[in-house]
This record gives sequence, C-alpha cells and structure tokens, in this order.
Amino acid sequence: MGTFDILIKNVKIVDGTGAPWFRGDIGIKGDTIKSIGKLSGVPAEIIIEGEGLVAAPGFIDPHSHADMVALENPELENLVRQGITTVVVGNCGLSLAPVNENNKKWIEEIVWGYEEYRLELKWKTFKEYLDEMEKKDFGVNMAHLVGHGTIRYAVMGENSTEQEEVTPNELEQMKDLVREAMNAGAYGMSTGLVYPPGNKAKKKEIIELAKVVAEYGGVYST
Repeated sequence: MGTFDILIKNVKIVDGTGAPWFRGDIGIKGDTIKSIGKLSGVPAEIIIEGEGLVAAPGFIDPHSHADMVALENPELENLVRQGITTVVVGNCGLSLAPVNENNKKWIEEIVWGYEEYRLELKWKTFKEYLDEMEKKDFGVNMAHLVGHGTIRYAVMGENSTEQEEVTPNELEQMKDLVREAMNAGAYGMSTGLVYPPGNKAKKKEIIELAKVVAEYGGVYST
C-alpha cells in the first residue's frame, strides 16, 4: 500500500451513490484518492483527524452566476470552501456570450451592477467566450448554458424588452445563435421568464429554441 501524502482518519464518508454513510479512512497520493477503508498504521506526511467531519464527492451547484465574477476571481474560493467543485453558469437567460452591438451594453450593465468591477467583453461568439475562459485556471469546473435573454437581445436589440412576437427571420437568427453555442460546447439553454427580455417571449419561441438544444442532447433550464 505504501505511504500517503495525506491520510484523513476516522471520517464519516458519504460516497454519493445513495448508499448509507460509513466511517473510515481516506488515503491520498498527489491529487488522487488511492485508498478508502481502515488504514490505521499506514504512514502519511499529513494526517487529518476526521472525527466530527464528513467527506463526500464535490457538490454540483446547478444554478450559479459565478461566471459574472470568475474572470476577475478565478480561484472562486468561496465556492471551494463550501465543497462545491462544479457550477452550472449562464442561468436566468443571461450568459456572457454571444455578444454584439445590440446586447453588449445590456450585458455590461447587468454584470457591472453585479460586482464592482468592469469586465471587458473581449469576445463575440460563444466559442470565443469559451476559449477565453479556457485560459484561466478556475477553482471549480464550469458547465455553460447559453442565455435566451442574451440571444433575444442580440437579435432584437432594445425591442426585445417590448416586442412579444418574433418574426420568422428573427427566430431563425436566434436558432442559429443557439446552434453556434451548442456546437461550441454549451450544455444547454437557460431562460429567465420573469425578467426582461425573457418575460416577453411567447411559448412557441422557447419551444423552437429548445428543439435546437435537444438536437445536441442539451438541457433546458428555467
């Protein structure tokens, strides 16, 4: 069995399968869990007493807005300290891409109101956005949704917050943007149907865009 870099002893283990918790030890080498069980007597450089603590797989936060601050605060320590290792971002119909002259100011005003910093939107397409995110070493994993509000504003501009019915041409443009995002690596699409511009969208519009997401096996979140 050798030695471990870290040995967590006598901890309550919840393995994430739905099975009952059990008490045991966890041996870690490098960044890998090497052994789980009764490991008393096995040497380790660091020994952590786990009495009163719980060890579990990292939590998934399915509704996060960490994308609003991640580029300025890539460590996201506040999430890591809660045991969160994966976040789903781009929620409530607001994603940071795609960006064009129609929606850039709208996105900036929302993000700038979210935190006291000025995020520079260097990208236009969803792929360019994901490429920019890939340059950072984030403290958590991220699954990106493309926001319906972002797309609606990109196609319709300020009219998106007043106009309910979309024209066939506008709908096709929106579908193309959803398709581009899914091809780039989006996990699905989100809507915020109580916020402008999503609150003006008709059911048919959402269904048609969700059909594009379904072509890729993506998710719809609202």
